[in-house]
Amino acid sequence: MQLADIVLIIHFLFVLFVVGSLPVIWMGEWLHLKFVRNFVFRLTHLAAILFVVAESLIGVICPLTSWENELRGIKAEQSFIQYWLHRMLYYDFPEGVLTASYVVFALLVAITFKLVPPDIPSKLKFKR
Repeated sequence: MQLADIVLIIHFLFVLFVVGSLPVIWMGEWLHLKFVRNFVFRLTHLAAILFVVAESLIGVICPLTSWENELRGIKAEQSFIQYWLHRMLYYDFPEGVLTASYVVFALLVAITFKLVPPDIPSKLKFKR
């Protein structure tokens, strides 16, 4: 396995975390699972989607995409892993559609933060 394939797998796992965590949070709330209110998990999830939105709004290519492309150099024969993960990760939509989708998804994550609030550790709570 090439280093570029490892970067692609990490990228896929990041996307899976960002996209998959939202339904997991809602299902977990419905099933009364405590981990969905974990502060670090929820803050990490919110930060991840906000990072994606910021990249898109300022027009920066994802660092993982850049790194993978750099590692691959000239386009060569695709490995099995590369072929299938690329088919799942990369799509052909206008940039504005993607940016709008990222912003709407980030709003859903923020709304979820309000409707299914994380348990904030006592040392982070403001004392009155």
